[in-house]
Amino acid sequence: MKSKKIFALTMACMMGFGALAGCAKKKDEILNWRFFAAMYGSEINDGNEIQELIAKDTGIRVKETWLVGQTASEAIGSIVVSGDLPEFIDGGDGCDDLYKAGLLVAWDDYLAKPEYSNLKEMYSDDEWEKFRKEDGHIYWANVFNNSWEGKPVSHGYNDEAFWIQARVLEWDNYPVIETLDQYFDLLERYYEANKTNPDGTKIIPYTCLCEDWRYFCIENAGQFLDGYPNDGSVLVMNPDTNPTIGDYNTTATTKRYFQKLNEIYHKEMMDKEFAVQTYDQYMAKLSTGAVLGMCDQWWDFSATVNDNFKQQGFDKLGYNYVPMGPTIDKGMKNRWYCGVADTLNHASGISVTTSCKDPDKAFKFLNRMLDQDIHNLRFWGVKDVDYVVDESTKVMSRTQAQRDQWADPNYQKSHVCAYGYFPQWGGMSRDGINTMNPNDSDSEFFAGMAEPLKKCFDAYGFTSYWQFLRSDLTQPVYPWYPMYSYSNNLKTDNDAGVAWTKMGEIKHQWLPEVVMADDFEAKWAEYQEAYAACKPEDFLKYMQEQLDTYKK
Repeated sequence: MKSKKIFALTMACMMGFGALAGCAKKKDEILNWRFFAAMYGSEINDGNEIQELIAKDTGIRVKETWLVGQTASEAIGSIVVSGDLPEFIDGGDGCDDLYKAGLLVAWDDYLAKPEYSNLKEMYSDDEWEKFRKEDGHIYWANVFNNSWEGKPVSHGYNDEAFWIQARVLEWDNYPVIETLDQYFDLLERYYEANKTNPDGTKIIPYTCLCEDWRYFCIENAGQFLDGYPNDGSVLVMNPDTNPTIGDYNTTATTKRYFQKLNEIYHKEMMDKEFAVQTYDQYMAKLSTGAVLGMCDQWWDFSATVNDNFKQQGFDKLGYNYVPMGPTIDKGMKNRWYCGVADTLNHASGISVTTSCKDPDKAFKFLNRMLDQDIHNLRFWGVKDVDYVVDESTKVMSRTQAQRDQWADPNYQKSHVCAYGYFPQWGGMSRDGINTMNPNDSDSEFFAGMAEPLKKCFDAYGFTSYWQFLRSDLTQPVYPWYPMYSYSNNLKTDNDAGVAWTKMGEIKHQWLPEVVMADDFEAKWAEYQEAYAACKPEDFLKYMQEQLDTYKK
């Protein structure tokens, strides 16, 4: 356990890392605060080593908690009623509920002061304005998809795609997948030739997740298959001439997509448990390597699944997933990837609550999270324990032993503390040499790959995940993108919000039934009738009003 000895020496020499900032704290001065995120996550161990280093530097130790046995709306509702607020919170779609209940601290005064400059530079003045609420104040900041100095350098792709295992592509000599039919045809042919994994696990050609808010995994592919980007809840048609809101739920393409799922379900290629499986069950299946493909967001599955693959040696069998960006017909341009890693979602983010007895200290903590030394500690780890630095080039990298160690779930719980829902940067580090996240580093991106995945990249001549999507990058990213920032804020206190809520409920109920129906046409007609009864026109009208604010 050489790394543990190095870590102990690091602790002693640095006096708890606080010496870097000249503000080391005595143990009895550390405040124990809480953070709650309205989404599922994994708690780290008490006494986590990097968490303790950050606590000794900042004087604050934050206990992170996550959803357990509740939906996000139920959890936020309970918090509002009880008044039992943590000091920090990310309410997800419930951020507006917290704001309307008067439970959040405004950011404005802090963003105006130089000592909080790290927070201010997260967004431009125009971008910060999008976070401003009806009372004229800002109450949260989204911490994701934001690159230092606006220069994304990602080799990854963090968003939605039809994913497929590298071994399936290798089996078919690395074909070009352009359409939905080609994607499922490949899965079907592979499955006909391979019914089980080498360890005897029965292969599942395709699965899908329908649970709670993650039902986007089944619900929204129609927009992408028609060549539109991820505006989430609507289409924006004629963007260059007359931007107009459209409804992808009723298009011919969406119908063809669900008809294809119905077809593969009856061919017994679709996971029979897809409609009722929980997120944990879904992740467990993916982690076995048995699932050949699915439609999902990379951030929803990759960290857990890829770490499990490494731990079990499954990455060496070609189980890792790469993204496909099919359209419904051949020859269409797709916008699965829009050419930017930075997407502003102003509907939610981290907040400081009114239960915090020292908001000044809370905002100092948030600001400190963006200093390079702390940022490196969160995402790279401890120097000489989790990464090494070339003294001549100053390039940071990991040895293979360090990569394996970082991927170990037990090591993550005891040592790694990313504070993943707190302010953070992507892109290049301030030194202009390294990257904010090791996953974006050229050396780390390829060095951490098992051979089957490397072969897949080499076969296609790609150096980044997003290239697999073959998206059209000639179209601009429009100023309203993504429109889901507006739909995510809707509540049932107006006609648009009522319609939006009912639309979601109907889709949750009917879409799995449509996929499993013996008579697809009849079931689709019933679903469309039930959907129309939700008065989606009220929602679409509201979204058009938001879109119209961008018209010249």
